[in-house]
Amino acid sequence: MRPPAPTPGTVARQFRSAYAAHRAAEGRGAGGDAELLALPYLRSGPVAGQWSVRARTFDRFVRAVIAPLTRGLGRPLAVLDLGAGNGWLCHRLCRDGHRTVALDLRNDDVDGLGAAAAYERYLDPMFGRVVASFEALPLASRTFDVAAFNAALHYATDLRAALSEAARVVRRGGQLAILDSPFYRRRSDGEAMVAAKRRDGARTFGAQADRLLSLPFIEYLTPDGLRESSLDLGLAWRRHRVRYPLRYELRPMVAAARGRRTPSRFDLWTAAVG
Repeated sequence: MRPPAPTPGTVARQFRSAYAAHRAAEGRGAGGDAELLALPYLRSGPVAGQWSVRARTFDRFVRAVIAPLTRGLGRPLAVLDLGAGNGWLCHRLCRDGHRTVALDLRNDDVDGLGAAAAYERYLDPMFGRVVASFEALPLASRTFDVAAFNAALHYATDLRAALSEAARVVRRGGQLAILDSPFYRRRSDGEAMVAAKRRDGARTFGAQADRLLSLPFIEYLTPDGLRESSLDLGLAWRRHRVRYPLRYELRPMVAAARGRRTPSRFDLWTAAVG
């Protein structure tokens, strides 16, 4: 007799545990408080190259969303950081006087919400932390000025539900933002990425592959898919192109020269909430 299939809750717990172990193996969080305080401007360590990309997106986010909305409202903002991880974005915005809440599925102390506890030594008051999914936010409606999916929207399992919940908790005139999620021009390129990820899972993730690939995340976005999922939500998305380091900008040309699929772009996407 086969053992019973694991429950959805068990699958989710196993994913979170495996993901934390994978992130630790990548070297995330190894730099302690110094690393947390530096993010996203991390200059050294095994993942510094990735942060050199994410820092550019964050700077664009501040210029395109945070600064103009702060000027327009004439006060600090209330910001919801969706997929906050260790809370680095909340820390940065708190330092500038904004009120922030970090939300994530993960509460581990590698680079989940548990790791954010270190910021308590440097912030007064400390930002709030909530463990929850994007599709069911345990937060009151019209509470925030900005809700930002922080390298996270591709981890949604239902894109429309995630967007609907984010729009629900933002005040009219506020903004939704998508930072550092992979966008493809064509759905076929995104599907090719997902197929390759699953095909190469054992080589990439080792013994944790089954658990890391166990949840039905959407994995990527396309402009058309984003628009279609937003049609009845009153969201008109705008892309803000980010100028990334040269090695990143050259990726499409390198891929074309080698006969490979077109790589994703991150950039910043925003929509006003009506």
